Amino acid sequence: MQKPTSKTLIRNADLIITMDPDVGEGPLGLIRMADLLLEGDRIGAVGRNLKVHGATVVEASGQIVMPGFVDVHNHLHESLIRGCGTDQDLFGWLEACVLPIAPRLSETDAYVGVRLSALDLISTGVTTVVDWAELNTPKWAIWGNIRALLDSGLRFVFAYTAGAYTDRASEGRDLREVIGDIQYVKQELIDPNPRGSLQIGSHPIISRLEEFIHITALARELGVKLHIHLLENIKERRNQPMEVLKQAGALGPDLLVAHAIHLTDEEIALLAAHEVRIVHNPLSNMRLASGIIRLPELHAAGVKVGLGLDGGANDTSDMFNVMRTAIGLQRVRLLRADTFPSVVEVLRMATRGGAEVLDMEDQIGSLTPGKKADVIILNPADFNFGPCFNGIGQIVFNAQPVNIKWVFVDGQPLKKEGQLMNIPPDLMQKAEEAVGRIKHRLEGYK
Repeated sequence: MQKPTSKTLIRNADLIITMDPDVGEGPLGLIRMADLLLEGDRIGAVGRNLKVHGATVVEASGQIVMPGFVDVHNHLHESLIRGCGTDQDLFGWLEACVLPIAPRLSETDAYVGVRLSALDLISTGVTTVVDWAELNTPKWAIWGNIRALLDSGLRFVFAYTAGAYTDRASEGRDLREVIGDIQYVKQELIDPNPRGSLQIGSHPIISRLEEFIHITALARELGVKLHIHLLENIKERRNQPMEVLKQAGALGPDLLVAHAIHLTDEEIALLAAHEVRIVHNPLSNMRLASGIIRLPELHAAGVKVGLGLDGGANDTSDMFNVMRTAIGLQRVRLLRADTFPSVVEVLRMATRGGAEVLDMEDQIGSLTPGKKADVIILNPADFNFGPCFNGIGQIVFNAQPVNIKWVFVDGQPLKKEGQLMNIPPDLMQKAEEAVGRIKHRLEGYK
């Protein structure tokens, strides 16, 4: 006998931001004083005075309901190096904090770091994350990483890294072995799980052109996105990344580019013509003195852009902070307050825009009936937020993770009444132990 579909009725919300103009009013699809029905892992209905029998009721009076945030670029194991290299640029930080560690992570280290980051993400209302596993991490750590993602309850995209920043970073791994691992991971670990999907991560470097050509072909063969770091630091010009992308035939809608800070007008036009997708990581770009992305120019060219938290070079999983920084950097750069993104535009980037970048907009990113039940409930009455003068503006400029009271993924609560669910016992103790081992490895690396 089939188990009845579970139902959750989120009732009497002051405001529901559906992110679907066909469902509610305006570009964000707003509905005031309304209910949201979750049926199993899907959005069942949204509207006023829904009549539902046999549902678990979540009272949302005075609350704001919206889709969960989509974090399109992160490195979750890097919670273990928070605070490392705080006075370094990208290359100094890589040398001090990443290159010595990533190839030597144990399965336990990876599991603990990813679980810690996942809980931090959930606390800020992220329901989908792209986890770019760093720098040819050994496969035993990959197993721990994926196991942590599966246990977290998050919807995730696992970007398996093939190809490194430098020959030194690759630690001598054979590309054929890495390709075999990727094929196994997709078939055995990712595809059987409805919350998981795969990408392939790499770096376009002219000295590793043949390797990049093989990786591009593999991504196309598997039907997954190729996810790269592009021109994060101005010094990366010496790697001729745009030429590598052209020669490898990588340009297209299945190419996802993180950072893309130092693009010329011609390069923006080229990426736009090939429908390449971009991830903006404003907090890590500031932290590593990388520069400011030309976001209005990308928008004017029609490039789809999402937002990313970007792991240990960010030091926080606060998507609210990412949104207001994305706005602030452009206003500072152009000395104008009326530039892209506006409050409405950045809120869309953090939700439906991220889903579009991933080509997952048919599943997530809006509270459209039939889509996945990935939902957050935000309390605007906390001291940092209230009184509610302009709820949409205050979500971006006032909100903090403490305002997130409920987080649902596939209709299942991962945060309930302000409390995170399913926290592994002794997680922080295990994280401290992992950091102790990492610090010891760093000493040995110098």
